[in-house]
Order: sequence, then C-alpha cells, then structure tokens
Amino acid sequence: MAAFGHTFPFYAGPKPTFPMDTALAVIITIFLTALVTFIVILPGIRGKMRLFWLLRVVTSLFIGAVILAVNFSSEWSVGQVSTNTSYKAFSSEWISVDVGLQVGLGGVNITLTGTPVQQLNETINYNEEFTWRLGENYAEEYEKALEKGLPDPVLYLAEKFTPNSPCGLHGQYRLAGHYTSAMLWVAFLCWLLANVMLSMPVLAYGGHMLLATGIFQLLGLLFFSMATSLTPPCPLYLGTAVLHTHCGPAFWITLATGLLCVLLGLAMAVAHRMQPHRLKAFFNQSGGEGSMLEWNPEEGGFLCPRYQSTAESPEPQDIPLSEASSETCCKEEHPREPDCAP
Repeated sequence: MAAFGHTFPFYAGPKPTFPMDTALAVIITIFLTALVTFIVILPGIRGKMRLFWLLRVVTSLFIGAVILAVNFSSEWSVGQVSTNTSYKAFSSEWISVDVGLQVGLGGVNITLTGTPVQQLNETINYNEEFTWRLGENYAEEYEKALEKGLPDPVLYLAEKFTPNSPCGLHGQYRLAGHYTSAMLWVAFLCWLLANVMLSMPVLAYGGHMLLATGIFQLLGLLFFSMATSLTPPCPLYLGTAVLHTHCGPAFWITLATGLLCVLLGLAMAVAHRMQPHRLKAFFNQSGGEGSMLEWNPEEGGFLCPRYQSTAESPEPQDIPLSEASSETCCKEEHPREPDCAP
C-alpha cells in the first residue's frame, strides 16, 4: 500500500485542484486586463475629465464583471457545519469533518474536509461538483460518484438533489437556476447596450438601458427566491448535526449591483430632466444642435475633445486690409479699369 506514496497502484491518484473556479478566473482576468489597459492610457487625459472618465470606466467594468461572475458562481445558497459522521459505507469508523454545501445556478458543489485532514491513515479533503445545466445529466453524475465510492456525507447530500429524491430539491433549484440565469444574460445584454449608448449623444437612452440592467438583475433574484421557496425546507442530517442553507455571497452581490444600476439609471433620468448640461459635461458631450468641435489641450487634448456650440463661438471680425493689398485685389477683380484705387 505504501509502495506508491500510500496509494494503491491500480487506483488513480488525487486530482490537482485549482484554488478557484476556472470560469470565474477567466472572467476576472478578462475584466482586470481591460481595467489595466484603461489605466495605462489614463495619463493621456488631462484636466478634471480624468476623474470622471476613470469613474465611468471602473463602474461599468464592475457591473459587467459581477453579472458574468455570479452567473457562473456556485455560491447562491450556501451552508456549512462541523460534525462527527460515518466515513464509508459498511464501516463503523467515524470522522470529525467540516461539510460545506454550495448551490449555484448550474449545479451543486459539496466539500468535505477533515479536522484534522489526516484521519484513518487517509487524507480527507474532497471537493465534488454535480451539475444540472442544459446537456448535463445529474443522475448519471450521481451514479458515477457511487461507483467511485465517495464518502458517505458527500453521497448523502448529492442524493438529496437527485430527480427521484422526495425532497424535491432538484426541480426546485434547477428551475430557479434556469430562470435566474436567463435574467442575468438579458441584464448583460442591457449592460452592453448601455455602454454603447453612453458613448454616443443619446444619454437618456443609455440611462434607460442602465435602469433595465438593474431591473433584470432584481427580477433574477425574485425568480430565485420564489422558486427556492416553493417547497418546504428539507432537513439535512449529518451525523450529530443538521446542515442549514442560506443566501450566499453571489445572491447579495447581485442584489447590491442591481440596486446600484437602478439608482444610477434613475439619477441619470433626473439629471437629464433637471440638469442636462451638467450630465453632458460629465460624459464630455455637447448639447447644441450646431455644435463645433474644439480641441482644448488643457482639458485632455485629442483624447478629450470639448464641444462648443456655434452660439458661444466668437463672431467673425472684419480685418482691414492695407492699401497695397486693396490695390492688388482690385486689379485682380477688374484688370481693364485704369484706376481701381479709392
């Protein structure tokens, strides 16, 4: 047994685990790269518009990153308990462990960590995922877990989410995940449209799309809360303790971001109605119909154009010409006249 590092030669070794979900890692990397890119070009914007521009970029990237990250997060409903429970089937051995349950929009994640990790001459550190996304079969994944011989606490919690379980947790959370994910994707599209419109002279419509972004996020939370409350809670007994679940970080950060989008959208609507010039100044846009472009190096050079309406532009001034210039111009216009001078 110890010839190959305390493992059997005909069993696969432990799988290396990434410290976080790969989908979340990719999303965070993309948005951080975009943020760093905008910060690099920030010194090219001079004057007071630099702060406004940075505030708009950071807020927009934060909203987009949150919408995508929570869609792939497994921490919408979480629970954790420390208990003494049986380790394997057909065994009287008990272990002291920390059991964690994370329910996301696309599946459930179960963790089992020994306290201490080394017990019964084994390393007790499990992190198993069971998904119900479109194209995935939860029942087949549960059968594979049975064949692998996972510990009893993991199999017990996974069995509670199977389609045939009397608890009904599978249909409950699967329905909530599908509707909430759909609302979040619509919110992400509204966020894209809001960014496009806010970069154009249609700030009112950009504010409306930002308001729609927050509304669809709140609708997703409403669907998740309603779907998860359709059936009474199912008790999860693990040894001498009971595991209770509650709303996780993904739920609360989605709530905060949705309220932020709603407040920003309402603020833009009010500002467009009460102070349109200040709103356009914040987004560095002009409000005149016959606007002309004036490049002001003090306000940011070519990266930060300042618009000036024709009403504010100085009127053309008559510049008197010299006598020599007048004679030359007269001769060019009337070459046959002998005397063109006044």
